[in-house]
Amino acid sequence: MDHFVVSARKYRPQQFNDVVDQDNIVITLKNAIQRKQLAHAYLFCGPRGVGKTTCARIFARTINCLNPSAGMEACGTCESCVSFAQGRSYSIHELDAASNNSVDDIRELIDKVRIPPQVGKYSVYIIDEVHMLSQSAFNAFLKTLEEPPSYALFILATTEKHKVLPTILSRCQVFDFNRITIKAMTHYLAEVAGKEGVTIGQDSLQVIAQKADGAMRDALTLLDQCIAVSGKEVTYQQVISNLNVLDREYYFRLTDMALEGRFDSMLLLLDEVLTRGFNALHFISGLSSHFRNLLVSKQPESLPLLDYGQETARRYSEQAAACTLSFLFSALGICTQAEAGYKQSNQPRLHIEMALVRLSRIENLDTAKTQATDKVTPTRAPENSPDSTVVSTPVPASAIASTPAWEAARPPASAPVAAPAATASIKKLMHQNQKEKKREQEPSGVMNGDRALNMEDLEKALPGLINLFKDKPNLSSTLTRCPPLIVDGNKVQFTVVNELQKTWIEEHYGRVIDAYLRNTLHNKQVCVSLIVEEAPESAPGNSCYMPEEKAKFITENNPEVAALRDDLNLDIS
Repeated sequence: MDHFVVSARKYRPQQFNDVVDQDNIVITLKNAIQRKQLAHAYLFCGPRGVGKTTCARIFARTINCLNPSAGMEACGTCESCVSFAQGRSYSIHELDAASNNSVDDIRELIDKVRIPPQVGKYSVYIIDEVHMLSQSAFNAFLKTLEEPPSYALFILATTEKHKVLPTILSRCQVFDFNRITIKAMTHYLAEVAGKEGVTIGQDSLQVIAQKADGAMRDALTLLDQCIAVSGKEVTYQQVISNLNVLDREYYFRLTDMALEGRFDSMLLLLDEVLTRGFNALHFISGLSSHFRNLLVSKQPESLPLLDYGQETARRYSEQAAACTLSFLFSALGICTQAEAGYKQSNQPRLHIEMALVRLSRIENLDTAKTQATDKVTPTRAPENSPDSTVVSTPVPASAIASTPAWEAARPPASAPVAAPAATASIKKLMHQNQKEKKREQEPSGVMNGDRALNMEDLEKALPGLINLFKDKPNLSSTLTRCPPLIVDGNKVQFTVVNELQKTWIEEHYGRVIDAYLRNTLHNKQVCVSLIVEEAPESAPGNSCYMPEEKAKFITENNPEVAALRDDLNLDIS
């Protein structure tokens, strides 16, 4: 039987051109070699399985190659390249800091640094998982790292950059390796499968790439696992079953159920998923990604963000066409909230089930909102109407909800006077119409200083005054908490809570309010007045502080509570 070599080792890059999806780092290292501008220390950091140690080995091999190519690649045939490939090179040394992290190990390394290279120009020391070194080992390594011999070069690799001492970081050129993209990983996996003679679909490779989470080594390991189970013919169902990945078909079905409002079917589908052993948190996370993909498929410009094969992309486009943007936005909000609150919930399953119920209600809520905006309020008939019947004018629900309580009791200033009922007499409507015409014919530029201010004019000016302070909600709420009064003819009186509030408003906004009211009401005599609300006096003997006093007060003033206490033999103290 032939010796089996796992794909992660068999297809490990041997040259810079073989490195996947780290183009910026590869180009920088090649230029440094070509221009002979090599630093004495490098730090390669990033997630696992993205090529840190691989690039360190390629870099060490290339700078010691006796016959590098024009593209700064190692020849592979010189003595230095051959000795490195056979594992007997005395110019390139590797140290695993995870198991050699003591001061003695670093001192032994420092002793080796004094020996010049036997073949090649540099003695390269690759220290993997350098963050595992102890504090003492780091300190012992500092001086050598700062001033090594001219032939010594250090390449440090770590997955946890934040654990490396700042004094070490400042002595190194730092290269941050990125996670491998799904597109690049899928392309490389397809090449490896082709070299192995394995038939596998694009969707299956997408699942493997997503499961690997940006680590190429993990992706190759998962591919070997699928090949071991399925042989040379790997199907999509075998991949999701072997890797324990939830089939995206569940999410397509769930979305259709949500659009139809079938929450009962959605709960049964969730039960099926949980029965198969999948985690509810992973399920809701996958559902969030599904709605994100539908949103991406909604616009042609964002389709490149969808990392799937043609068949899957077609299905996403078809389902996205059946979903409105408001549905997708609401669904994303519900799923992300459910995902965020899952771990804090005392009943995680119920938490997810309620999220599914809310998903099924999105379409019904949107319909209800549309119907609410179409509700009408009766108004008087227009002047050119042939009869005196009541005309209905749509009023948005949001406009009604945002109106202050004392403002909502009267009709809007810009709207016609509301009829009291559909049976209002024509004579009364005509009288109201004449009053409105007379008011509109008054010249707007004439100052009203000759007559006292009336409440009708003040009510017309108040919405604009409140809107003037819309960015100051505390001030707006203070001015609207009580209806203003007109005192002494032209003085507008507002009620505040305390003296501090009164002084603050008078000092900062008194002139602003005066100027607005005078300009709006065309009356130079108008001014604002603030009074402090009188605190209600409590009746003697009605102050209850202790629980016993409160219980006694309740039973004395509510005979029913006392009777219930006696019947049930309760102790409500």
